[in-house]
Amino acid sequence: MKFTIVVLACLFAVAIANEEADIIKEFSEVNTEDFKYGFELTNKIRAIQEGHLEGEKVWIVKGEYEYVSKDGKHVKVTYTADDYGYHPKVEQSQ
Repeated sequence: MKFTIVVLACLFAVAIANEEADIIKEFSEVNTEDFKYGFELTNKIRAIQEGHLEGEKVWIVKGEYEYVSKDGKHVKVTYTADDYGYHPKVEQSQ
């Protein structure tokens, strides 16, 4: 469940830009007990995420995404997600 929330948060960053973009970089590695992926687009959207299974049911996930908002501000969201929830930290610059 929390993994889904984090993935949706990353997709939200892409939807905010609401424009076409080409992929500059992308990578992914998905295993049974861990994963990592990332991408960077020509419209200055970037996201990375990694996680690992702790025990049998708890995913520990961390990542970040960044984009330029419609009003020209650079937004960066760094987050963790664990058994206690989703913990974002948002930074904006002019």
